[in-house]
Amino acid sequence: MIESSTPPLADLDGYRNVTDLLVARAAAAPDHVAFEVEGAQNGASSSWRPITTRAFSDQVRALAKGLIAQGIEPGDPIAIMAPTRYEWAVADLAAWYAGAVVVPIYETSSPSQVDAIVADAGVRLAIGGTSAHAALLKAALSRTHIVSFGTWTMDTAATGTLVDLVARGVTVTDEELEARRTSATQDDPATIVYTSGTTGEPKGVVLTHRNFLGQVLNIAAAYREIVNEDGNTVIFLPLAHVLARGLQLICLASGMRIAHLSDPSRVVATLDALRPTFLVVVPRVLEKIQAAAASKAAATGLGAVWTKARSTAIAWGRRAEQLDAGRTPAKNLGLRLRHRLFDALFYRRLRAVMGGRVGYMLSGGAALDTDLSLFFRGIGVPIIEGYGLTETTAPLTGNLPGRIASGSVGSPLPGLTVRISDGGEVLARGIGVFAGYRNPVHDEEAFVDGFFRTGDLGRLDDQGRLILDGRLKDVIVTSNGKTIVPTRWERAVEADPLVSHAVMVGEGKPYLSALLVLDPEATAAWADAEGADIALAPQPDIRAVTDPALRARLQRSVDAANALGARSEQVRRFSVVFADLDDHGVITPTMKLKRSVVLHRAAVTVEDLYL
Repeated sequence: MIESSTPPLADLDGYRNVTDLLVARAAAAPDHVAFEVEGAQNGASSSWRPITTRAFSDQVRALAKGLIAQGIEPGDPIAIMAPTRYEWAVADLAAWYAGAVVVPIYETSSPSQVDAIVADAGVRLAIGGTSAHAALLKAALSRTHIVSFGTWTMDTAATGTLVDLVARGVTVTDEELEARRTSATQDDPATIVYTSGTTGEPKGVVLTHRNFLGQVLNIAAAYREIVNEDGNTVIFLPLAHVLARGLQLICLASGMRIAHLSDPSRVVATLDALRPTFLVVVPRVLEKIQAAAASKAAATGLGAVWTKARSTAIAWGRRAEQLDAGRTPAKNLGLRLRHRLFDALFYRRLRAVMGGRVGYMLSGGAALDTDLSLFFRGIGVPIIEGYGLTETTAPLTGNLPGRIASGSVGSPLPGLTVRISDGGEVLARGIGVFAGYRNPVHDEEAFVDGFFRTGDLGRLDDQGRLILDGRLKDVIVTSNGKTIVPTRWERAVEADPLVSHAVMVGEGKPYLSALLVLDPEATAAWADAEGADIALAPQPDIRAVTDPALRARLQRSVDAANALGARSEQVRRFSVVFADLDDHGVITPTMKLKRSVVLHRAAVTVEDLYL
């Protein structure tokens, strides 16, 4: 076994639970702007009002008193189901101030999923973002045998709002609130997060206050150059995801301003208005930024120029990483001149799209293509790729400023250890790693020798950086006995802007095949430019798209991906399919494909590949 560890940078002594982060920040900088909250919209633009740390703390305390007055006791689970918004942050901290355990629910969850989570967690009180969310939560609570303390909503136009709940807490004293705030210890549960389940049934992950404190304090110390009082960020990932909540706590504790955005279609306008210094994104967002630039260049007759600009940015990014590693790249005046030219033509405009001040972006949730990472480094926006799971309280490993190595997800973060098993599985132990699932039955195969089994395949390089090779459950064994890890091939095909997801198949079959799931927007733009008639209207099933020109276009990407591997690793046949990517039965909230669902719905199409 091979192992890599990083010692902790922060001491947890002096912290009783997560609420101490807000207490400390409010005492140190009460008048510092902690949040920017969207006000009235005027067309595509919005006004944003500042919320100081003191004001946020006051709102958290008032709502916590309301929760206590309503009957919440220490350890009671409180569900929050809402889009990403400021009130989510208030409710999250208020629940902890009241001594409760937070149960986040994705706002896109189906009624059956809401029912299952509410029942399994034993939810006592629920908070919905809108009246519709509140109705789902109320119905779920009514089907349990647990006495509840009601359902409340962030929507001020509804009845039973958070304002009403705050009003109920006026009789709760500051002394009562302080006793409740300090009731939880570091080893008490802070949250139960139900995994989105790309390969199986969701499980309740119990994360403690120690898990959050350890991650927040250590990551803040490791990334002080990025996360500090002079910076600001926009969170548009779902706050039901532990990565977004962890980021929020890190920013709050470090004084970095936070704005929330629930509508991804308004990202560009928001970035222009708030001009963030740091963003957390999933790789698909980066792919879309690059693809949009390529499409715009092609539309103005600059497609060939853009291709050279892209390769120049990648070369410049590679040069920057060589300097990071302490190597001196050969002087290349031509590269320098090309970079200067393309910066004037393209790069600075791309930086402007992101607000013009972004110093770094963190990519997580899925694998990031190496060339895509180098491209953004080359245009002046380095990408820090990290890796983690719900069970590790988000980040387990991460690249660091000045030590970025594209193609890896970095070294273990402070206080964490990564081990590679004899079978190549990534194992994890340390401050952010949970102790177990809510249902102990799920723990039976989750740990080995004190390490959590991530289910991912990977290896460590000579610098202790982790390189991921795919999911253990995605490994394919053909009828010829060949063992295939599909990740490299799938990533190569997914680099094509027209392909949202690639799924290799072939378990127990004589050869490999694949489903190529189209990106609706990019495919529609391609079809319009080519004069092709391709129907892309959302339908409940996954259906094949048989346009010959489109298939010929994608054949090139398949051929390029096949060239990366041995003959036994090459895909012989493929089908181009369309799926409704807004259907959360197919896609997780972090935009990962639910393979088992896709393969089930496309069973007939897969069978046709072997006729």
